[in-house]
Amino acid sequence: MRAYAFLTAALAALAERARDDDPERGDVPGWVMITVMTAALVLAILAVFQDAIVDAVTNALNSVTGAGG
Repeated sequence: MRAYAFLTAALAALAERARDDDPERGDVPGWVMITVMTAALVLAILAVFQDAIVDAVTNALNSVTGAGG
């Protein structure tokens, strides 16, 4: 009998949650869109300035490690 009461309460709580209009629910597409747009922006910047970025990173690493100098 206790298992039946627990199951009934759990199902009632689940049904209430499913009916509830939670304002936080459905926010996943927002952060997915931000992530995809950020990745696209990084790729666009990299496509245009790839040589300059590679040179800057190489120079920075060489100055830290003392190589090439």
